[in-house]
Amino acid sequence: MQKVLVDIPQDVQSRAQKIKAILFDVDGVLTDGSIIYTNSGDEIKAFNVKDGQIISHLKRLGFTVGAITGRESVLVERRCQELKLDYCFQGVKDKFQIVQDIAEQKGLKLEEIAYIGDDIIDLKVIKNVGLGVAPVDALSYVKDEAHFITVKGGGNGVLREVGDLVLAAQGDFEGVLNSLM
Repeated sequence: MQKVLVDIPQDVQSRAQKIKAILFDVDGVLTDGSIIYTNSGDEIKAFNVKDGQIISHLKRLGFTVGAITGRESVLVERRCQELKLDYCFQGVKDKFQIVQDIAEQKGLKLEEIAYIGDDIIDLKVIKNVGLGVAPVDALSYVKDEAHFITVKGGGNGVLREVGDLVLAAQGDFEGVLNSLM
């Protein structure tokens, strides 16, 4: 759908046309980055259902989808299982190495990978993949290195925005919409 591509620079559209995998951080991307603890020590995170909606369509079309996070959380594991992600790496210190390993396993070039991140630990990946993305509320020096900055902030549909962009750039967005009507 061309509306998705309105205001998207041509170089970003060209990068999105090559993407075969979408990988992402969790805190600050799938969530707003808040970590809430209850008095009993339980952790609470809020995930946006819109992000989950696009994953099944991406997977059906053959995309690899996965989370790579520096923290470890039972809630993240549960959400990754619920979304049926191909990958859920937690406690990662070198995210670029994980991305390289996934690329090798899947026979992908780095230019065929989109990565969404918001913090210093994501910089090396953002700089070295085909489509490096930062949410609008990411740290300024992360946004400076990204190919694309989303309209949405972390936890507010960032993955959905990127998924829609990639599908539209590859001419598959209309097909996804039509399959639902």
